[in-house]
Order: sequence, then C-alpha cells, then structure tokens
Amino acid sequence: MAVTDEMVCFSLYSAARATTQAYRSLLAPWGLTYPQYLVLAILWHEGEQTIGSLGDAMQLDSGTLSPLVRRIEQAGYVRRTRSPHDERVVLVQLTEAGHALRAEVAPMQARVAELAGVQDDARRHRLISELHGLTELLQRVATDSPAETRADH
Repeated sequence: MAVTDEMVCFSLYSAARATTQAYRSLLAPWGLTYPQYLVLAILWHEGEQTIGSLGDAMQLDSGTLSPLVRRIEQAGYVRRTRSPHDERVVLVQLTEAGHALRAEVAPMQARVAELAGVQDDARRHRLISELHGLTELLQRVATDSPAETRADH
C-alpha cells in the first residue's frame, strides 16, 4: 500500500484532478474550461454578477478571475460593463449566446455526477455537505497564524 493511499489530502487532490479532467473532456466541444463553466453556471442560476461576487462564489481573486471572464467574453458568452453607480465595479452578464449555451452545457453537472456514481440525491447532498464542512475547517486553518497550526503546539 502506498503512503498516498492513507492521505486524505491526496485523495481530495486526486478527486479534484479527476473532476477537472472529466469536465475538460466533456466541455471540449464548446472550447470551455471547467472554471469558465463554473462562471457560466453561477450566471445561469444567479443572473448578473460583479467580478467581486463571482470571485467570492468561486473563491478566486480578481487577478485570476478577470482573465478567465475576459476569455469567456471573447467567446461571446458574457459581456462585461462598468456599473453606472460605481465605475470601479465591473458587472458580468450573459449574452444571448451565453443564455442559449445553458441548454447544451448545463447538463454536464448531472453527467459528471452520474460518472462519479453520485446521482442519488441523498448521497450527493451528503457528499457535498461533508466537502463543505471540510473546506470550512481547512479555510479556518489557512487563516490562523502559523504558530496556532503547528502540530506540537
């Protein structure tokens, strides 16, 4: 048995990579990346967003998110505009092509869940809840001071 077989962190890393690879393969016909798909999914469900609110939802900083949104805009799926109330705020909204794309691309979520064997609602909700809890715990550690997270403390 390899040491990585007993590491939660490696299992999470492997699952995340496998998920991204599955989406990469499924989204290739539309030229979309997984993070671009996530931006579109947020816009499909929540409507117009600011770069800041998209960053919060995706847990990405604007330096990472802005080029990603720019590429989706170049593909014709979203439009970026300045807020009429505050020029510093960039709004992101779906174009007609972005709305139309939903019918073709949104079902990828169900397809990946099916491939992963988590199409049962109860199992999927339980897994999501566990992952949210784990994420919250680990984010707390990341914001604590280094002295507080030492194993010998």
